[in-house]
Amino acid sequence: MTTLRLASWNIRKCMGLDRRRDPDRVLEGIASLKADILALQEADRRLGRRPSSLPREEIGARTGLAPVAAGTHSVSLGWHGNALLLAPDLEAVAVHRLELPGLEPRGALAVDVGGRAQLRVVAVHLGLRRVNRAQQLGTILGWMRRQPPRPTAIIGDFNEWSASAGLDVLKGFALHSPGLTFHAARPVAPLDRIAVTEEIAVARAEVHQGPEVRRASDHLPITADVKLRSS
Repeated sequence: MTTLRLASWNIRKCMGLDRRRDPDRVLEGIASLKADILALQEADRRLGRRPSSLPREEIGARTGLAPVAAGTHSVSLGWHGNALLLAPDLEAVAVHRLELPGLEPRGALAVDVGGRAQLRVVAVHLGLRRVNRAQQLGTILGWMRRQPPRPTAIIGDFNEWSASAGLDVLKGFALHSPGLTFHAARPVAPLDRIAVTEEIAVARAEVHQGPEVRRASDHLPITADVKLRSS
């Protein structure tokens, strides 16, 4: 049985609570999570060619993780701001960029991961309106049904404030909400979550509130220690 630490963090383009854009403290925060697979939201700027908010050349040395080639050109780290970083014993076997419906431009990044573990990770940053979030998850699930089956984790900023409503579309998934992640200064909402198929067991999920992350973004990161039954 393979064990992994999955993590997610909306890094707000490296803009901290002090209104300073500081990639160094975000990289320090990423390293503190000790993740095998990390989904980032708002990893790229929104304007122009959407350049990465993190220095790509420093990510490996500072965090021990390597970014998946997700952007459609060299300046972006992710797809619609969603980026995925992998430990050295994992690799991206296939990368899928999904366009999602809604009033705002949104996309999901689905990566088939190989190496030490075989699974699919779908990194998401869902829309601000519940009706759009349902449509976006429906699009992801519809796409998954057309793919070869694979243990799957959907992880990221679900943007759902309610602890009990709004994510009913995720039938067949176990949904885990580790705790309150937004706003980092005074957390009131469980926006960041992970949903897994039955082959993945979540042993422990938590919100991280250490000094490396508390001021680096307006979201707190989450981790989930999982066991992959089928590996």
